This record gives sequence, structure tokens and C-alpha cells, in this order.
Amino acid sequence: MDDYFDLHLADDQLRAISSIGLAHLGDAVYELLVRAYLCAHGRATGRGLHRAAVALVCAPAQAARTDRIIPMLTEEETAVFKRGRNAHVNTIPHNASRSDYLKATALECLFGYLYLRGRRDRLNELFALMMEEDEYAT
Repeated sequence: MDDYFDLHLADDQLRAISSIGLAHLGDAVYELLVRAYLCAHGRATGRGLHRAAVALVCAPAQAARTDRIIPMLTEEETAVFKRGRNAHVNTIPHNASRSDYLKATALECLFGYLYLRGRRDRLNELFALMMEEDEYAT
């Protein structure tokens, strides 16, 4: 039986996943990290929790926070990030510019990749850097 909470794929299996597929998974990984972050920082109250999560996971917020980590990415991570940024997306949400949306997609692609690599330590490190000096921190 596969353990989908602790999945480690071989290099060839990872390369076979499209950048959109990695971003799809990375979107969920990022949202889970944001929700855990908000709960850990005392924001676990109904409507306020939902609004705070939405504010942090929207493409413009992801893009702004991504700028904090780009200089810290390894060569391998930068290649995955660029792969996600160059993904062919057909629809851009109303609340995001094309550049913000592509940067958010690149971030999600990277987070999906790191998750499938089993690099939870690196995910936490990058996420913590993204959330430094956040208005929700207590």
C-alpha cells in the first residue's frame, strides 16, 4: 500500500509529472501550510480564519512572498521554479496579473516537487522564510 502522506518518487517518475500537475499538488501543500500557520498563530476562528487563509493563498500574495525566497533557491529548485513559471496556463483569475499568477504557479510547482521528493524540511524552511515579519504572527 502506498503512503500518500510520505510519498517518494523516483527521478523518472517526477520528470513524468507535468508542471501543471506539480503545481496542482503544490497548491494543496501551500494551503495546508498556510492553514497550519494560521492555527498555530491563534487565527483559528471561523470567518476570520477563512479570510486570512484566502488573503495568504491568492496569487498576488503568493507572488509577493515568493520574492523573499528566490535568492535562497538551489540550482535544482530554480530549475523546477522556472519550469512552473513557464507552464502553459489558459485562465488567469480576475484578481491577479499574469506575472503574479505565473510566479504563484511556479511556487506551487516547486512546493509540489519538494513534497514528492520528501523534502519536508526544505518546504518548512522556505515557507518560514516566506512568512517572516507577517502581519498574522504573534
